[in-house]
Amino acid sequence: MTMIIKWLGHASFQIKTDTKTIYVDPYKGEYSQKADLILVTHSHFDHCDTLKINRAHKVDTVIIAPFPLFLSCVNKIGGAVRKLKPGEQAIIGDIAVTAVEAYNLKRFKSPGNPWHQKGLGVGYLITTEGKTIYHAGDTDFIPEMKQLGQVDVALLPTGGTYTMNNADAAEASLTIRPKIAIPMHTQGKDIGGFKEKVETHSNTRVMTLKEDEELQI
Repeated sequence: MTMIIKWLGHASFQIKTDTKTIYVDPYKGEYSQKADLILVTHSHFDHCDTLKINRAHKVDTVIIAPFPLFLSCVNKIGGAVRKLKPGEQAIIGDIAVTAVEAYNLKRFKSPGNPWHQKGLGVGYLITTEGKTIYHAGDTDFIPEMKQLGQVDVALLPTGGTYTMNNADAAEASLTIRPKIAIPMHTQGKDIGGFKEKVETHSNTRVMTLKEDEELQI
């Protein structure tokens, strides 16, 4: 059994199994193929684009999003949305989705005011067909990454302004030890330093995808 991961741009991904189509953070991309499952990490417009969510949605699509007390993506989407907090899991057919923490420790709009405060959003562990994909969401390198367990593919932001930069994402990858790491939310920046550090100090393979490029795992 294989899965196909397609980077649509920014933090948007399509994940296809033998029977299901999953989208994470619909924003970039066309979404002509309807989704069985849509995962949204947080409410910011470049992760929770209701136009793209509606375009990918069909009658039986399951949508999962966090539900903080503020800036809720659930409220933006409307309708039936399953809500997950960090540590909670949902089972959709043969897919297990676990929400994990995602927040800033180092990146702030102003002193004491992070771009992504703890409780705003989540990352996801997506497990199906014997493989686990970790979508980190918008986050810094945080202590909770040490408890993720086995990860086959890690989708890690490297942009640096609102999320981890190359150095922080490399430290995250060296902690998580996935088989494959894919940079996202790159803000158009070079990821050479990330790739070099990860592949020099671990057995993780860094795969740099172009928009709409696919990786079969």
